[in-house]
Amino acid sequence: MWKKTALFWLAAGLVLGACGNTAEEAGTKDAKPQTAEASNPGSKQTDETAPADSTAPAAEEQGKDAPKTEDAASETAGETADAGMQKADDPAAEPKTAKDKKDGSDPIQAAAAEEVPVEYHMNANYDIVPNEGSKAPKKVVLLTFDDGPKEAAMLNSMFDTLDKHKAKAIFFVNGYRVKEHPELLKLIQERGGIVGNHSYDHIYLNEQSNEEIKKQIEDVQTIVEKTIGEKPEFFRPPNAAGNDYAHQVAAENGLLYMTWSVGSLDWVNKDDPQAVIDNVFDQLHAGSNILMHELPWTVEALDDLLTRLEKKGYSFVDPRSIDTAKQP
Repeated sequence: MWKKTALFWLAAGLVLGACGNTAEEAGTKDAKPQTAEASNPGSKQTDETAPADSTAPAAEEQGKDAPKTEDAASETAGETADAGMQKADDPAAEPKTAKDKKDGSDPIQAAAAEEVPVEYHMNANYDIVPNEGSKAPKKVVLLTFDDGPKEAAMLNSMFDTLDKHKAKAIFFVNGYRVKEHPELLKLIQERGGIVGNHSYDHIYLNEQSNEEIKKQIEDVQTIVEKTIGEKPEFFRPPNAAGNDYAHQVAAENGLLYMTWSVGSLDWVNKDDPQAVIDNVFDQLHAGSNILMHELPWTVEALDDLLTRLEKKGYSFVDPRSIDTAKQP
């Protein structure tokens, strides 16, 4: 009897165990869809249930290394542009022009670049005299050379002598010569000469129309500025042949109109250096405005002439110290 009872309960246990396994498998299959939805990164549950501060530190950290926004990039570009403009505006950052490069490393350039006080003016006799109240010496001469530029050899020899005596001079140039040899005008500037306007074609201006007079003067201003970057401030009409209109045009162009008060007559006494010296001393006086030319015998006479002038107590007025705005 007991054996039948034991078998009954054993059979019942097997049946109940089989039913439980089936129910567990059925529950697992139903849970899979929910698990899949919950694991979907784009699900509503993920967006809403994520802790509010859980991603903030990561986003903040990411922002440190993230590419800049358009506004930020524009701001950076603007700062770079501003820096570039500041550099461009900085004189030290730009190539220096030939005038700016007169930095004192060369004695001749240093002399050309120095500040020269304006202490003289020209009177009605074309003499150079001290300004009222100035203590500048009266016993001076102004050295001038007309009709160039012609030859580099003559110019360099003249400048060697001028440098030896620490003298400056005006070189009154013709426009057609500058056109033929612009390098010679540059040589005059490089060696510290002061450039003057002597008309374009070296013609008698008093025989020309007003239109031609204006052209003869202003064309020289133009070609000289184009060649060396600065305009003349002195004008001398060829053969001293000017008129009221020539005076007017000169003044309109900021030019001091002058002829001379001592003529060397080097254009008359050819091949005679001693005659050049004698003619100057025959007319010499304080403030003498000495007319000479770029001629071989004048170049030969120049050192002796300047030496004798110094022995007589004369010094050489720097043309840059003359008030060009004060017409006689």
